Amino acid sequence: MAMDAREHGDPTSAEPRREGPFMFDPVHLRSFLAVAETLNFTQAAQRLGLAQPTVSQHVQKLEAAAKRSLIVRDTREVRLTDNGDAMAGFARTILAEQDAAARYFAGSAMRGRLRFGAADDLANTSLPRILREFRQLYPEINLELTVGQSDQLHRRLKAGQLDLVFVKWVAGATEGEVARHDSFAWVGLEQTVLPDDSPVPLVAYPAPSLSRRLAIDALESQGRRWKVTCSTRQIAGVLAAVRAGLGVAVMPSTLIPEDLTVITRRFDLPPVGDVDFTLIKNPSADTEVSDALIRAIVGRGLKW
Repeated sequence: MAMDAREHGDPTSAEPRREGPFMFDPVHLRSFLAVAETLNFTQAAQRLGLAQPTVSQHVQKLEAAAKRSLIVRDTREVRLTDNGDAMAGFARTILAEQDAAARYFAGSAMRGRLRFGAADDLANTSLPRILREFRQLYPEINLELTVGQSDQLHRRLKAGQLDLVFVKWVAGATEGEVARHDSFAWVGLEQTVLPDDSPVPLVAYPAPSLSRRLAIDALESQGRRWKVTCSTRQIAGVLAAVRAGLGVAVMPSTLIPEDLTVITRRFDLPPVGDVDFTLIKNPSADTEVSDALIRAIVGRGLKW
């Protein structure tokens, strides 16, 4: 009677071995994630302190390991494929878990207190998720969050009442670390009407406010009249007033909700200028703890 050779352990007759689970090199994942978050190989290389060809090689090796195309790159743009979007999510999870494991087994869990202030409109980004993950990674850090206007938060930082702030700041300022560069735009409803002979109805934060000051300066430089139709301290109030048709507002371009629209060109409104989303640290604060949150925000990249 014929016997199945596999019963006798004959390797020449055994079924082909199945490959084990995918193992992705963390170094390659970090390079890919930097490219995914900046959509720019040069900026990704600068963020990581690597040469651009090295970052390109890491991405190519990751694509080879995944057997999928992750990034499309041509002379005009860099963009993620659908598989690249999926890999970015997996990469964040894998690297976060690896960092958490390294800290756990290093036996030196970071401890301390961090009084963190954030501009309220940044709550519409992925900042809440980053803070949640930060607390999970550093459970021994007592994170105290203050939400408010950028100028108010900066004053409290200088007064020693906050350790770190994440604010909308003048573009090109030397203070702090820039997480993202953006530009201001005039925003209103699709059906907004601005009669030529009427003052521009302005929805704004109370002074002092960067967006308010730049908006008024821009209008006056063009000889346009203006009037504040709503003054509110919260982004929810700004959005509510604009949605109610009370006026127009100046907002960072990347923070404009889908139900509002840019009306800058439609009414020949003057350009307002650029803005940096900036992390500013109190020099007297615990540097290790503050730097950990800065790395979490800048390194992980905000989604808008």
